[in-house]
Amino acid sequence: MTLAVPVSGRADQTASRIVLGCIADDFTGATDLASNLVREGMRVVQTIGVPTEPLTLDVDAVVVALKSRTIPAAEAVAQSVAAARWLKAQGARQFYFKYCSTFDSTPAGNIGPVTDALMTELDARFTIACPAFPENGRAVFKGHLFVGDALLQDSGMRDHPLTPMTDSNLVRVLQAQTRRRVGLIDHTAVSRGATAIMARRDSLMASGVSIAVVDATTNEDLRRIGPALKDLDLITAGSGIAIGLPSNFGIAPRDVAGRLPAPRGGRAIVSGSCSLATNAQVADFQARGGASYAIDPFKLEEDAESVGAALQWATAALQALGAGPVLVYATAQPEAVKAVQARLGAAQAGELVERALSRIAVGLVERGVGQLIVAGGETSGACVQALGIRQMRIGPQIAPGVPWCHAQSPHAGGEGLHIALKSGNFGAADFFTSAFDLMDGEA
Repeated sequence: MTLAVPVSGRADQTASRIVLGCIADDFTGATDLASNLVREGMRVVQTIGVPTEPLTLDVDAVVVALKSRTIPAAEAVAQSVAAARWLKAQGARQFYFKYCSTFDSTPAGNIGPVTDALMTELDARFTIACPAFPENGRAVFKGHLFVGDALLQDSGMRDHPLTPMTDSNLVRVLQAQTRRRVGLIDHTAVSRGATAIMARRDSLMASGVSIAVVDATTNEDLRRIGPALKDLDLITAGSGIAIGLPSNFGIAPRDVAGRLPAPRGGRAIVSGSCSLATNAQVADFQARGGASYAIDPFKLEEDAESVGAALQWATAALQALGAGPVLVYATAQPEAVKAVQARLGAAQAGELVERALSRIAVGLVERGVGQLIVAGGETSGACVQALGIRQMRIGPQIAPGVPWCHAQSPHAGGEGLHIALKSGNFGAADFFTSAFDLMDGEA
C-alpha cells in the first residue's frame, strides 16, 4: 500500500470506510489525481497495484495505481475490476476511473473496455467521460479535445509511439471502443450549471445513451460539473474533474501536512517520454549546461553493457558536479522513435527502454541519488516497481499534476527517496530546473 498524502487521522486495526475509490491506469496519473484531491481537502492513500489487505488508515479516498494503459485490453479490464472490488469492500460510495488528459487509447481500448467493465461491475446505468485539465492546457469543447491551442489530432500526440491520437472528436473515439451509446453534454449545458447538466444527462439517458463526453474549458466548468456528478456510481475522467468532487462529500480545502523530510543525496533525472513537452524539457536542461547521457535503443538490443555504461557515466558526472543533477534519457523526436519502432517493433522497443531505464534508476539510487525525477508514465511505472516503492507521501507541487513525493525503497537506505513522477505531456520547458529549485526551498 502506498501512502500518497500525509494522513492526519488515526491508523488503527479496524477497517476504514472511504467515500471515493479511484482506479488510475498509470502511476503518474495516479499521483496527479491524488494531488488534486489533496488540494481540495481530501486525505488520500495511493496504492501500487491492487492491495491484498483491508485498508486500516483513516482517509477519505484511495487511488489504486495500475500500469494498465497500454497492456492488452482483457488484462486492463481484469486488473481494473479487481481494483473496483477491493475498493467496494473498503466502503467506497463513488468510483473514479482516471485516464490521461490526452485520452490515450486505440480503437481496441483501453478506455472503452475498462469503462464498460466497471459499469457492469458497479451496475452503473450512466457515466461521463471528461479528460479536461485546463491548468495543463487540456480542454474539451463541442466534444473535441484540445491540447493548448491545437486540436488533439494536430498535437504531438499524433506521433505517440504506443497510442497515436489522430482524431480529436472524443465521442467518435470512445464510440469505437465501447458497445454502449456515447453522447455529448456540451458547453451550452455546462455553462448553465449543475441543474442544466443533469437535465441534459436525463435527456441522453432517455434516448439510450449510457456515456456522455462532457465539455470543460476552465476550472470553473469543472466546478460546475462536480455537483452534477454527486449521484453517479462511476465517473471516468482525467484528473481535472477531481477538483469538483470533494465538496459533494462535505469536504472543503484545508491545510494538509505536506512538508516532506529534508532533501538529501544526489540529483538525477530519468526520462523515457518522447512527448513534445519532455523533448522541450530535455533541450532546456541541456541548453542550461546540464550533464546528459542519451540511451540508444539499438545498442540496448545488441549490447548488454549499455546500462552499465550509462551508470558509469552518471556516477562520474555526479562526483564531478557535486551531487548533480544529471540526466539519462531515451527521449527522442518522432522521426527517431519511428525508426526504432520500424526495426524493433513498438512493443519490444518500449520494453527495452523501460527495462533499461528502470535498472538505471535503481543503480542511481544505490549510488546515492536521493532526489529523482522520472519523466513518462510507462517509464515511471517501470521505475517505481523496480525500486520496490511501497509508500509515498505527496509534497509540494512542482507544476499542475506533478508533486514531489517521498518514498521508502529498499535501494535507498533508511532515509528514503524524494521522487517526482512526471507525465510526459506535463510541465513547462524549465520543469527539471524548477523542480530542483523547489527542493532547495524545502531544504
